[in-house]
Amino acid sequence: MRRLLAAATLTLTLATPFRSAAAQRFPTEDPVLRRIWSIGMDSSHTMELSAALLDSIGPRLAGSPGQRRAQDWLVQTYASWGIDAKHERYGTWRGWRRGHSHVDLVSPRVRSLEATMVGYSPGTGGRDVTAGTIVLPRFADSNAFVRWLPEASGKLVLVSAPQPTCRPTTDWTEFATPASRARMDSLRTDVTREWSGPDVRGTGYSVALAGGGLARRLDEAGVAGVITSRPTNAVGTRSVFETYNTRSPTLSVSCEDYGLVFRLTERGSNPRIRMNLDAESLGEQPMSNTIATVRGREKPDEFVMLSAHFDSWDGASGATDNGTGSVTMLEAMRILRQVYPNPKRTIVVGHWTGEENGLVGSKAFREDHPEVVKGLHALFNQDNGTGRIVRMDASGLVDGDVHLRSYLARLPMEFQSQIQYGGTGTPSGGGSDNASFACAGLPGFSLGSLGWNYGNETWHTERDTYDKIVFDDLKANAVLTAMLVYLASEDPTMIGRERVDIVKAVEEQRARFAAQNPNAATTQGPAALQAPATWPECGLAPRKTAPRLR
Repeated sequence: MRRLLAAATLTLTLATPFRSAAAQRFPTEDPVLRRIWSIGMDSSHTMELSAALLDSIGPRLAGSPGQRRAQDWLVQTYASWGIDAKHERYGTWRGWRRGHSHVDLVSPRVRSLEATMVGYSPGTGGRDVTAGTIVLPRFADSNAFVRWLPEASGKLVLVSAPQPTCRPTTDWTEFATPASRARMDSLRTDVTREWSGPDVRGTGYSVALAGGGLARRLDEAGVAGVITSRPTNAVGTRSVFETYNTRSPTLSVSCEDYGLVFRLTERGSNPRIRMNLDAESLGEQPMSNTIATVRGREKPDEFVMLSAHFDSWDGASGATDNGTGSVTMLEAMRILRQVYPNPKRTIVVGHWTGEENGLVGSKAFREDHPEVVKGLHALFNQDNGTGRIVRMDASGLVDGDVHLRSYLARLPMEFQSQIQYGGTGTPSGGGSDNASFACAGLPGFSLGSLGWNYGNETWHTERDTYDKIVFDDLKANAVLTAMLVYLASEDPTMIGRERVDIVKAVEEQRARFAAQNPNAATTQGPAALQAPATWPECGLAPRKTAPRLR
């Protein structure tokens, strides 16, 4: 999931820590809101739920046994609270089981490397395989690349940029002299230019593993394996995306150890690496969303939805992407079940799978449930990390802005003060599952959170673990979500579907930004300044073309 930003028309900061319900500043006397706060803040289950999901069950890669175990746990957990939940099948995805990854440098010295298989990689059949390394050169053109391929046969090919430093950027900001910082910035820029882009080093392929690309072409040429490392300017974490190799494994190595192997290779020290990798391809596997429902008492054919993707990459346990969003929705439902057991509208929570594969689970739900599309009053989606929710807008719906403002005005002042509300806004272009609804003109709203170094430290890395969760923020997010769902369920009127004129909205945003920042380019402003001039389709392809084995 890419992080999504919205233009902020109201920007306030959280000035005080969260307090007990008795000391809380509520703008209304609504007893349900007060009870939601009390239950969620004083007896939160977020730590227990997170430990069960992330430590005991672990990662939830699409098509893996772990994903199914986690979904069964969801159904059991909801059942224990008296909430109906079920799996809804929508398609298939290629299955894969991860075993161990043992990777060692054995020459010119011995060192165990911090490395793991990339998702869906073939293993070594439980055998030790030792091979030398070779750096992907720069080629004059793709023909030169093809002529070079025999040289790579039987070797491990290093295909990622060698980072000049694995220190966090904060170290260079705090400790380096201006001249030293400038030199490092220049080195990083040069490395990025040399190794990035759709035609990496003249090969004619992108280094991205997700579409096959370079790694698959090397696999076809008979290499022993592909070694990659996620470029980062913050910490030495590594990418754990997927590969489409069928014969040679793809390894993701930490910034530090990748740099070591790269330097040894470049200097002619002839490093050799031993791998013992256990993995199993499981063929095409059924894919399902997990859906929980509490039927409305007065308006059962109108719906308020909680939304979060449940799948994850599997180098770690998918804590902030998106275990925290999943636990937010779980905990919000637990609170609502106690405080608001008979909602006016039907409340549905969607735990989507296949988000990392193109939002296929939420798209399938939208296609399979025309009754929900027709009666959807509001959907609240949370994805981008563990931090407290600070961004909201109406995703381009004029009436959505009116309704959301009324909800926000009834929230405790602590929540009001932390949320940067972006008004009508514009639909987000496919970054998370709210796009499956918002880009179809439906009221799908994103609950954007503070980053906590999400993009550099935890997103799609083997560092995305339980310990990265900020539980004060997580339990507050569950309380905030429960309050929004309650207010939406009780809303006397439905949110209308009139869409904002995006051309006009973007022009107005640019004009405001230019007036407030006369010396800045619009490209330095909020993400909405680069919004499309027409309503985006956001990749809303029919699901029959999406969740297929590749």
